[in-house]
Amino acid sequence: MNLTLKIWRQKDAQSQGKIVDYPISGVEGDMSFLEMLDVLNEELITKGEEPVVFDHDCREGICGACSLQINGEPHGPDRLVTTCQLHMRKFNDGDTIYIEPFRAKAFPVVKDLMVDRSAFDRIQHAGGYISVNTSGNTIDANAIPVNKDDADDAFAAATCIGCGACVAACKNASAMLFTSAKVSQFALLPQGQVEATDRVLAMVNQMDEEGFGNCTNTGACEIECPKGISLENIARMNREYLKASLKG
Repeated sequence: MNLTLKIWRQKDAQSQGKIVDYPISGVEGDMSFLEMLDVLNEELITKGEEPVVFDHDCREGICGACSLQINGEPHGPDRLVTTCQLHMRKFNDGDTIYIEPFRAKAFPVVKDLMVDRSAFDRIQHAGGYISVNTSGNTIDANAIPVNKDDADDAFAAATCIGCGACVAACKNASAMLFTSAKVSQFALLPQGQVEATDRVLAMVNQMDEEGFGNCTNTGACEIECPKGISLENIARMNREYLKASLKG
């Protein structure tokens, strides 16, 4: 395939960016989107030009690093896949593809297509954990009965990889789906009950401090999420937050 790539180039967070056109040929349908960008960068390096910076790590849909806005959609036109799992057969010969970084105040551009998503880490650090006694009289986790439906829902919430597609898809740049998945992961399990009140208050407050917008129930976050995280988690977090606020 022969394609025209319109790629956002930006030196750093303080610099003004712009779209730059890059024609590319010989793209095969079995290539992943990132492999196609690798080919482009090889061509640019050969020409003595600066390669396009983009984030990636596992390239197996696990780490969430490969977060790109492709033709206006987080992770591109496919569903339930990350950018590294998106294959070029989803595009046609002669297509023009716009490739941009995720746009959100809380995700400042590092360079080109790479953004700083450490805001998610700080939300997680605020309360996305449980305190476990690891000395003396420890208890086997498997000895604690857990309702299967709760266990299944907790596992589904835990599949969130923190890629940021929910933020990029939201017109308000809200992080409610991410935060609610991290809250739900523990709210549904007995191990998470001890710190439940402090957890939801701390994580929601940190989310607000990071500058993410409010949720207005558009639902784009769930549609664009590569792991299919459900909006039910947002409803659950709202209930947890209300209970915690009343206790306070």
